[in-house]
Amino acid sequence: MLRNALKATACMWPGLAQSYRWVERTAAILQNESGLDAAGVRRRLAALLAALARWTRRHHRGVIRQALAHFLLETRRYWKGLFHCYDVPDLPRTDNDLEHLFGTCRYHERRASGRVRGSAGLVMRGMVRLPAIASAHLLPELDGPHLAPGDLDDWRRLRAQFEERRVPRTMGRRFRADPDAYLRGIEEELRPYLPVQKKNGVHFRRLNARRSSLCWTR
Repeated sequence: MLRNALKATACMWPGLAQSYRWVERTAAILQNESGLDAAGVRRRLAALLAALARWTRRHHRGVIRQALAHFLLETRRYWKGLFHCYDVPDLPRTDNDLEHLFGTCRYHERRASGRVRGSAGLVMRGMVRLPAIASAHLLPELDGPHLAPGDLDDWRRLRAQFEERRVPRTMGRRFRADPDAYLRGIEEELRPYLPVQKKNGVHFRRLNARRSSLCWTR
């Protein structure tokens, strides 16, 4: 049975062997044992991808050609973000490394908040919480003085930015809790700015345009 299977797939083995050689070359370039910077790794990988593109132009059919064309397409799509890890120390290089880092963040968040799922605060302030958690994990020697803001003006601007991001979520929560009260509050705030209309000799301001019937108030 094995002999028949090998015989039936014999035509596929040369292409598979060549594909594995390409995979090994790509892995060796990305492993970067020579310690090149991002520009050096980019040049080496670009040269290999150019050779693969030439191969796909010469071969117009086959499963290997389709897989290789897909690999080239996806690599071009994510090209700009592939090489930061060679210039930034401790930046995760692979999906597994990144998943491990986020797993650490979820662990600390769960210990601090008791939530199994990510909290709303983590979503709103992730740009500072995640680096803080990652720093605590990667640099355990950090203590209180290291966490103090170095520039109070930047710190205040960042807090103001977070406050602006928080307002839509707060307003949405208030609307879901009591839609009528929420809309009445908006109408009261907008009343001084609404156009004045005249009906039966009396000036009115038109409110509550969200309803089909007209609602008038003096």
